[in-house]
Parts: sequence; structure tokens; C-alpha cells
Amino acid sequence: MPDISRRAASLGTENAFVVLAEVNALARQGKDIISFCIGQPDFPAPDNVQEAAIRAIKSGKHGYTPSAGIDELREAAAKYLSGMRGGLPIRAQDVVVGAGAKPFIAYAVLSSTDYGAGDEVIYPNPGFPIYESQILANGAKPVPIHLHEDKAFAFNVEDLEKLLNKKTRLLILNYPHNPTGGCLSKEDLIQVAEVLKRHPQVWVYADEIYSRLVFNGEFFSIAQLPGMYERTIISDGASKTWAMTGWRIGFTSNPALAPVFTRWITNTESCASQISQWAALEAITGPQGAAQAMKDSFLERRNLIVRLLNEVPGVKCQLPGGAFYVWPNVSEACRRIGAADSEEFRKRLLNEAGVAVLADIHFGSRVPGEGQHLRFSYAASKQQIEAGVQRMAEFIRKNTKKAA
Repeated sequence: MPDISRRAASLGTENAFVVLAEVNALARQGKDIISFCIGQPDFPAPDNVQEAAIRAIKSGKHGYTPSAGIDELREAAAKYLSGMRGGLPIRAQDVVVGAGAKPFIAYAVLSSTDYGAGDEVIYPNPGFPIYESQILANGAKPVPIHLHEDKAFAFNVEDLEKLLNKKTRLLILNYPHNPTGGCLSKEDLIQVAEVLKRHPQVWVYADEIYSRLVFNGEFFSIAQLPGMYERTIISDGASKTWAMTGWRIGFTSNPALAPVFTRWITNTESCASQISQWAALEAITGPQGAAQAMKDSFLERRNLIVRLLNEVPGVKCQLPGGAFYVWPNVSEACRRIGAADSEEFRKRLLNEAGVAVLADIHFGSRVPGEGQHLRFSYAASKQQIEAGVQRMAEFIRKNTKKAA
């Protein structure tokens, strides 16, 4: 049999799906598992969105669309992105629709770096694992910038300044942030923009997929700052705001790169599903009550899970500013039960207590001196949150006695 390429053999993955496979295997064996693994809303897409999809099917909208998306959705997405970002001059031709927001991570790396040039991409650590995976797969050098618990999981701008150099081609920012739920404030972004003025060769990929799930104040994009709009790739989509993860609709905007991204789509996916595009059009332009109700529910759940986790022996959990994740520090809990690290803790919690979470190593290398962390997605019912955290607390208490 022929060999597979080194690129394919070393390709990273999204570990949430790996852990989900473990969870499903245990569930098939009859084990009762409460899962906090997958980052997707536990709500159905709004009724009006579902009905729009059905209308699209019944009216024969089954074929290819232009690679950049249907005109109606590009126009609506341009107005939507602009309206949420201080009236930026985003035009329909600046917007490209893809099969989810994820492909644009690769397209951004491919469009800003070249093979063999030693080009570098700075990305957040911990962070969405596909950032590092796509940087490596596409021949660039990944350069992590560490996020710090004492900064509410933001990074030090001084660290960014040290990492930037003439080989840096792309800076990836993600806020609200996966996996910590942290946010970059307007003041943080002003400092970042000031540093970037001295590095005009650097593009910014602003992963703003959780932009509608900010709980403290209003969302603010780095693209709104002077001199940043033209060099910022704004990435958003339908998945999180309207519970449309499986519909696979993302939209990205940049006036210079939109034609380039369109060619990448032509070369890869051809176009996003036409049916999903018409549904996304309805999501953006239709009533927003369901999206607001979902956000309100996430806020209640955030407050609940943070309060409960802080009552668990050996656990400390900050109140995140957005998304639907918490990133509790379990360093003391690991010590209490004799777990070497968060990954051993995670495995034991799954197999002994039936609670599925992700460990910090699923989102990059551990930040030196920051201890051990887990990620909980609180896209789960209040009953699941209460039961799952109670199981975790009982697991720690039971095993602390054994360790003693």
C-alpha cells in the first residue's frame, strides 16, 4: 500500500469529537453519562429558520450557488456584520459565505502565508485546536501567545510585541473565546492595534463566531479601530447565534481577500448548501426573539455553573464574559485525588463518575505556571449542570478520603 503524506499523518483534530466518541462508546455499554463536551447550543434552530429551509426545498432551490454565496445572503450578512460593528463600510461583495466558519481559518492561513518562506502565525493558547492544526498543515510556523488566568484569560500585549517580527503574517484573535469564555476588552484591542501599527505586513483573523454571546457590555471588534478594518478578516456565522451548527453556514468579510476566499471555495467545497443559505438569510433578517431567549438562558446557566463549581472542593472558576464555556482551575482537585494532571482527572471523572469534560491539553500545551484546567460547555440543561457538578463534587470527596 502506498504511504500517506506526512502532512496527513500529522494533521491535528478537534478533540471534543474524540472525547465524544469515548462518551458514545460508554453510553452504548449502558453507562449513564452527563456530557459537557461539545460546543453547540442545545436548542433547535428557530421555527422561522426551519420553515425557510423547507420553503427552499419545496421551491426547488437545490443546485449550486455562486461560490461566494447567494446575493441575498451576502447583502444581509454585510448589513448584519456592519450593524454589529459600529457601521463599518462592509459591502455585499466584501462578504463570502462558506460551509461553516471553520474553513475560513484554513483560507486565511493559505492566503497570508507561503510554503517554505518561514512565515509565522500567532494564535491564542489555550485556543481552538484547529488554529494550530491548520497553521501546521498549510506550511506555516505556529507561534502560541499564552492567555493568563489573572487577566481573565487575555494575553499580555507585551508578550505580543515580543512575538511579532518580520516573518509574522497573521495574528488570530478569538473573542469571546473558546475554550475559556474570556473576552478582549476595547482597551485590550486598542493596545493590540497600536502594536500592529509597527507591523503593517500582519493580517488579523478576528474569529468572532460568539459575537452575539457577550454577557458584559456590548461586543466590540478590532476592525472598528482606526487603520484596522482593511487588514482584519472578520469571521462570524450562523452556528452559535441561531443554533445552526449542522447547517454549516459561516460568513467572512474583508474587502481585499473576499475574491481570494471565493477562489478557495471554488477549489474546495464549490459553495455552501443552497438550502442552508436561504435558512441563514431568514435567521439574519427574521425575528430575533429565539436568539435572544437562547442568550438569556446561557447567561442563567453561566451564573449557575460558576456558582456550583466554586462550591466543589479544590475547584476555582472565574465568571467568563461570553460564549458558553467555563474553564475552571482544578489544580487543587487533582492534588486531592492524586491525579497527575487534568487529563488523568478528566479520564477518571468520565469512567468513575460518568461526567464528560475536556482537559486543557485538548486546547494546546499548558501555559507555564497556570496550573490544571478543564473545559465545561454549559450548553446543557440546568438539571444536567446541577447533576453533573454534584457528581464531580462527590467524586472528589470520595477519592480524597482514599488518597488520605
